[in-house]
Amino acid sequence: MANTPHELTEEFPAEAQKIHALKAENAHFAKLVEDYHEVNRAVHAAETRVTPMDEETEEGLRRRRVALKDEIRRMLQAA
Repeated sequence: MANTPHELTEEFPAEAQKIHALKAENAHFAKLVEDYHEVNRAVHAAETRVTPMDEETEEGLRRRRVALKDEIRRMLQAA
């Protein structure tokens, strides 16, 4: 899954340096980023049928990804 869509560097291309810095200095932010990557890869695996799952589970993962991305965005804007 080297070409997983929706990676944070694609979602926030102008914030790459800030993401890196916040990950290093803020444990909560680092955990959010880790969780985002985990959920994003699970969504990608479901979408490509590498890991088949029912629609409800897949939709729940998508909602979780959006919630994580929103919290990451808020923290980036506040930094």
